[in-house]
Amino acid sequence: MSTHAESNGSIPKLLVVDDSRTECRKAGYLAEKHAGVTAIYAHDGEQALAVIAEQHPDAVLTDLQMPVMNGLELTQRIREDYPHIPVILMTAQGSEETAYEALRAGAVSYLPKAILERELPEILSTVLAAARSDKQRRALLACLQARESHFVLSNDPALIPEFIKILQEDLDAVGLFDYTSRIRVGVALEEALLNALYHGNLECSSELRQRDDNAYHELAQRRRQEEPYCSRRLFVQARVDSEAARYVIRDEGPGFDPSKLPDPTDPMNLGRASGRGLLLIRTFMDEVAYNATGNEIRMMKRRTAKPRTDH
Repeated sequence: MSTHAESNGSIPKLLVVDDSRTECRKAGYLAEKHAGVTAIYAHDGEQALAVIAEQHPDAVLTDLQMPVMNGLELTQRIREDYPHIPVILMTAQGSEETAYEALRAGAVSYLPKAILERELPEILSTVLAAARSDKQRRALLACLQARESHFVLSNDPALIPEFIKILQEDLDAVGLFDYTSRIRVGVALEEALLNALYHGNLECSSELRQRDDNAYHELAQRRRQEEPYCSRRLFVQARVDSEAARYVIRDEGPGFDPSKLPDPTDPMNLGRASGRGLLLIRTFMDEVAYNATGNEIRMMKRRTAKPRTDH
């Protein structure tokens, strides 16, 4: 049968973790014989982490019940420190509840030891194919020098968190920002998009929100179904290159006079919803500017991370 070694040109490494050396070697032998991998071994969770740091396996196959650090704890650590390495669980009878917890913690699959020989090859084939595809995608994204995108969004606030994740994928690919700066850019984008949606397209005022938050959101919900508000759209341009991330967000509302924006740093305005949003945008972005009619905001954030040298 076709193996990963044949299709990928290299032999994937599988880290097998089990405190029983006999069970550990058995699982490794099955994986090498039927799934075309090279097995490497560890006998508890702490040793496994040391092996991962040194040898960078393509996947981990771990027992659940182990001393020092069990399979659940190991899964959690791998998820935190090596999120691109998939973890498969081996379970003994009676450990199903712990297996469920480990799946929730980030493991990608599990199989009882009683059916290891029958099921392991297919599970490994599926998991390693997905891991290889993800690795190739990340390698290609690491070659990305610049990307410009244009979006047209409806007035649905539920779309915004997922939309920001899409924008942040480009930031990850180019490696522009450290973790904190990446989060800050996301926060600033969210505030700017919500302002454009609620205050721009739906013309819901900050004063109403300050007086009655429920009435504010009820008005927004109603106007999302009424003309002319429901036909308006948000236009977003995003450009990411090796030096900075630049964004333009435009709504189709009537606009406002940017010169009359309240100073967000004034203590009198810090408690206001609009004041908080403006403060976050101006604090987290390096440059912020509105057009003359007030229905477009331009934002720019310069690189904070060191340029990568891996491509």
